[in-house]
Amino acid sequence: MAAVATTPEYNSLPTDEAELKACLRDPNWRIRNLYKVKNKQKRIVPFRPNEAQERFLRTFWYRNVIPKARQRGFSTLIQLLALDMALFLPGSDAGVIAQDLDTAMEIFSSKIKLAYDHLPNIIKEMVPVTSSTLTSITFGNGSKVRIGTSMRGGTPNFVHVSEFGKISAKYPDKAREVLTGTIPAVPDDGLVFIESTAEGRDGAFYNLASEAKADADSGRKLTPLDFRLHFASWWDAKEYELDPEGVVITEKDHKYFDGIEAKIKRKISLRKRAWYVTVRRKTFGGDQQMMFQEYPSTFDEAFSVSMEGTYYAEQIAQARKDGRFKEHIPVMPGVACFTFWDIGNSDGTAIWVIQKIGMEWRCIRFKEGWGEPYSHFARWLQGLGLTFDTHFLPHDADHERQGETTNKSPREMLEGLLPGHRFEVVPRIEEINWGIQHTRDVFSMLWFDETECKDGIIHIENYRRKWNERQACWSAVPDKTGGHSEAADGLRQFAQAHQAGLININRGSTKRKRTGSWRTN
Repeated sequence: MAAVATTPEYNSLPTDEAELKACLRDPNWRIRNLYKVKNKQKRIVPFRPNEAQERFLRTFWYRNVIPKARQRGFSTLIQLLALDMALFLPGSDAGVIAQDLDTAMEIFSSKIKLAYDHLPNIIKEMVPVTSSTLTSITFGNGSKVRIGTSMRGGTPNFVHVSEFGKISAKYPDKAREVLTGTIPAVPDDGLVFIESTAEGRDGAFYNLASEAKADADSGRKLTPLDFRLHFASWWDAKEYELDPEGVVITEKDHKYFDGIEAKIKRKISLRKRAWYVTVRRKTFGGDQQMMFQEYPSTFDEAFSVSMEGTYYAEQIAQARKDGRFKEHIPVMPGVACFTFWDIGNSDGTAIWVIQKIGMEWRCIRFKEGWGEPYSHFARWLQGLGLTFDTHFLPHDADHERQGETTNKSPREMLEGLLPGHRFEVVPRIEEINWGIQHTRDVFSMLWFDETECKDGIIHIENYRRKWNERQACWSAVPDKTGGHSEAADGLRQFAQAHQAGLININRGSTKRKRTGSWRTN
């Protein structure tokens, strides 16, 4: 697809009719000279693309996904492109999707309608408004721009989804509708823009951006239906600078910036470093995790843990700071392992394999599955070649009846599948939030193998409260619909077993043979 912009052209509106018509046929000229926006100081000014916007104008594709830092101007630019298409391509149907109706109406009034209202009169006479509401505007050339929380009906040829990360996190059904209903309705030569700050390594926005990144990394030629990745950080924004005099930048901060420089292959000036640490302190109270989310330095940083609504974001951030997430943790031979399970009738099964070395509880393996029999997990454990001490099961393992051909409890079935293994049931805790707090309390003892436990880590990063759509707030109970609760509940069995003093590490397990099963001497 040809780029919209080539070189900046900032001119006044031509007075000669022939020259004006020539300029209006050129989208490069129009986007730089026709429109006005409200800047950060709330003043209405001519739109002039910044560096990131210029780069985007040169490289955008039919389908585009944009993980970004805050206030880089992508939302404004894309909405101007929507208006421009509606004005100069008769019969266009442009739609903007926002996370909630209030946000949608604010976008419409402060960007799209403002830009049209401040057009030169001659343009408004050429393309007059025939109808206008709080969420839509229709023009005399048959085009329209509409905005809302979904885009049902019609066949839009331009779609902008704003803050899709938040939509994915809070309204997964809406996110699914965007992916399965709205975007497929856009013709192959239409335009789709999906932009957002990130909300953790989970959900539709993360999946879409990750696939686009994989395509970018591989160099694969994109089809019009593939998404092109556009990542916008904070360090290439000219305005994100501050006089470093009086700003305390620690040795640890400099080490972080030096590491980012090595990754991005460019320098981060002292003025930019001063801006970053000041925003972290003044805006986010020193919370590094919020900087990762709102002002990411890299793609991976953008999709690190989102704090909003999650149970363990603070503990995970501290663990990463302490270096307790490792690419690989070696298994110590001759040292028995413990397993901690979550099982259920309709829910999935999740197992953490943890080995204690000194004061460290090392999460070295993770397994999950839905609709699999217990024999599937028993074979996996036997195939690991590890020595096991005790398997800790949730409270209902002694009385739940699963399957139509047996009246055995889960514990009895597992004992039959793994003869000689020791099983213990963790007592029920009446209030799940107590168990969650126990998990927070013991988190400082945990180490994680990021390779072998990748899926489990993503689950506990994204284990969060259920969103109450009616009251627009996070509820007090966990969300069981996202597929994260099984892994989190399995890890909670470790915390509750530890809290209850059930884990006995003095049974002489180091003397047992490394056979893959625990047997009494």
